Amino acid sequence: MISIELLKEKLNMGEYDKKISTLYCRDADDISYYRERIINVADGFLKVFNKKSDSMISIFSSPGRTELGGNHTDHQCGKVLTGSVDLDTLACAAPNGTNQVRIFSEGHKTVCVECDCIDIIEQEKNTAAALVRGMISGINKLGFCVQGFDAYTISDVPGGSGLSSSACFEVLIGVIINSFFCDNKISAVDIAKIGQYAENVYYGKPSGLLDQMGCALGGVVSIDFKDKNNPVCEKIDVDFASAGYALCIVNTGKDHSDLTSYYSAVTEEMKSIANVFGKDYLCEVDEESFYRDIPVLRSKTGDRAVLRAIHYFEECKRVDKQVEALKNGDLNEFFRLVVSSGQSSYMYLQNVDTYNDPREQHLALALAVTDTYLNGSGAYRVHGGGFAGTIQAFVPIDVINGYKRKIDAIFSDGACRVIYIRSVGGCTVVE
Repeated sequence: MISIELLKEKLNMGEYDKKISTLYCRDADDISYYRERIINVADGFLKVFNKKSDSMISIFSSPGRTELGGNHTDHQCGKVLTGSVDLDTLACAAPNGTNQVRIFSEGHKTVCVECDCIDIIEQEKNTAAALVRGMISGINKLGFCVQGFDAYTISDVPGGSGLSSSACFEVLIGVIINSFFCDNKISAVDIAKIGQYAENVYYGKPSGLLDQMGCALGGVVSIDFKDKNNPVCEKIDVDFASAGYALCIVNTGKDHSDLTSYYSAVTEEMKSIANVFGKDYLCEVDEESFYRDIPVLRSKTGDRAVLRAIHYFEECKRVDKQVEALKNGDLNEFFRLVVSSGQSSYMYLQNVDTYNDPREQHLALALAVTDTYLNGSGAYRVHGGGFAGTIQAFVPIDVINGYKRKIDAIFSDGACRVIYIRSVGGCTVVE
């Protein structure tokens, strides 16, 4: 750990420039904003928790994640392709010598959780406190004793953006606890699993493991969840910017915070297909048997469940092909597969809209505008859970300014955001 005053001195001397440059995918001469951001989070900690400048602290970072392939396959123990991004949640934290975890996030009320009170609290579901309580519970189950700490956090991972702000927060809490009370003995994969546990059991959202793994591991990673207790991960070296493409997230402005029932229906309908075969997950179902038995499956589960299962089987094969294309440096093939993934999500998975109000079709409009603008170059698809929120687009850098202007004019200023793949997952920045 380091005193706040010494932290500021070292930041101003440039001692952390290399690490900051790596975390935020910027050249060393373009990181002044990020140095100042670290100072701001330290000053916030000092003020909120009434500390002095010689107080000992550590700085932590957890990135958001973007889904590059494998839309709604993780909860069926399928295959995904994910990448951590340069947007993150940053924390200044320190043990407080009590049994209470206190977390202040800019724009929100302070979250307080007693470390010895880790029962599920129904009225706490869908809150940050539930996630913190779930993380403490999950880490306790590994045999560690979590004690109290204070943390001040700021984030530029927008909620409802499909960049997994909740998983980012879970991983951040896991990294802080791992550093302070576990001697960093918990692996990134286990922190991700605990994050999923906190989100599923305490928060009440039935998510797969893609989000947490993307935030925890760093870089572009392919993940096979067939053995859900021991997912197979492989890092893949790719730099879209160097290849001449900007990776964009388009926020269409339609909130997805109240759409849990729609996400749950995807999981439930895919599971209903697996259950007909006496299995728990689609990854356990023989694909040939599935296609053979579609007439029976239609009557037992309904057509939409069958269509969603078709998406699952085809999407998992598509992830394998995406990985192969990236390894071969074939971006044209990779982009073709990205568009194919989006078409499958649109037609078979059916997660582009709820159609509760047909007059509002934010994602469909963003996809249509992007399709016509790119005119065969780059790629685009629905991003994340779908039904609202964001789309993803790979846009040639030489037309990115025009694309941003067009998108922002339709949805709002700043709706189109260029992001970068960051090579580092949840981590200690300064200790």
